[in-house]
Amino acid sequence: MALLTSPSLTTTTNLSSKIPSLPFSSSSITPSFISRPSTVKCSVAVAPSSGIKVSKEYSLKAMKARQIVDSRGNPTVEVDIVTDGLYRSAVPSGASTGIYEALELRDGDKTVYGGKGVLTAVKNINEILAPKLLGVDVRNQSDIDAIMLEFDGTPNKSKFGANALLGVSLSVCRAGAGAKEIPLYKHIQELSGTKELVMPVPAFNVINGGSHAGNNLAMQEFMILPVGATSFAEAMRMGSEVYHILKGIIMAKYGQDACNVGDEGGFAPNVQDNREGLVLLIDAIEKAGYTGKIKIGMDVAASEFLTKDGRYDLNFKKQPNDGAHVLTAQELRDLYKDFVRDFPIVSIEDPFDQDDWSAWASLQSSVDIQLVGDDLLVTNPKKIAEAIQKKACNALLLKASVNNLSPVVTLLCI
Repeated sequence: MALLTSPSLTTTTNLSSKIPSLPFSSSSITPSFISRPSTVKCSVAVAPSSGIKVSKEYSLKAMKARQIVDSRGNPTVEVDIVTDGLYRSAVPSGASTGIYEALELRDGDKTVYGGKGVLTAVKNINEILAPKLLGVDVRNQSDIDAIMLEFDGTPNKSKFGANALLGVSLSVCRAGAGAKEIPLYKHIQELSGTKELVMPVPAFNVINGGSHAGNNLAMQEFMILPVGATSFAEAMRMGSEVYHILKGIIMAKYGQDACNVGDEGGFAPNVQDNREGLVLLIDAIEKAGYTGKIKIGMDVAASEFLTKDGRYDLNFKKQPNDGAHVLTAQELRDLYKDFVRDFPIVSIEDPFDQDDWSAWASLQSSVDIQLVGDDLLVTNPKKIAEAIQKKACNALLLKASVNNLSPVVTLLCI
């Protein structure tokens, strides 16, 4: 699940309303689009004959992609689009990814950025996609996404790279909002046909494990959710206060070096027992005076510690090990049930591997919480339909990131 500081457009779509939403206030939203004089220099080709002729201020005049470095120090794609202003987006990328996610096109040259360069994806935008899209109406997000999907023609975006397609799609979305002179969130509301705007409860990723940290915790994210807040501003304050109190608790118990943080800003104390991480959260919530008002969520990312024989190794970071922490799917399900019984947990994401459908269904039928599919569903409509049919989960992680199979509008219409 994404941090509040994550650059991706992320939300958890809750199919069973386990977690309440916060009142919406338009005054609390800052318009996300940017508009300033263009400094991008690239040639403008003739618009494709299939494109719709539009008035000058709405047409895509220029597009320029480049390689930048993200918060993890890895290359990613940034895309500028020019209409009457310049609109820029950078493509986010996760550390733990499922096997069914769209292809993030990397250069593969191990001598440059360890093979993680994205110059091929950049070239695909500048030399192939840009000439194809010049002249289109940036307000027609669905048409532009459809053109790119058809032009790519692969189920996992492997021809041009999902990072190329998403970078263009995100910048088009910003440009569309700018063309209509409305904030980005209002543009997205119109694209999705949403009538009522509701602010989500923010999820603060305060303890990191799994692939996000160098400690021994197998489970990836331990989050706090201020469900008792009366506004988004209050929820932010509650989360911030608990975060800083948690730091003091961790420092007092484990020492200064335990306050180091993982990839997404959560603390990474070197503990192995996942229950101990939950106890730390309870202590911080109680000390802050928010017992009952702040609940707990987890992103387990269980596919990261699946063994070859289909079990789950909670000590997977230490290899070889004695196998004492290897659990069957049923044993892991029972561990989650114990957690839900003993702690105020309202949400668990990716508790099992992306192919362990029976384990998902077993947990879903035995707990009354939000069970979120991320690696399981990869924001793929076909997999979402399968999960509904199998009653595997009751919520999905809906995010515009490189790992998903659909550009912006397809995401909004799920």
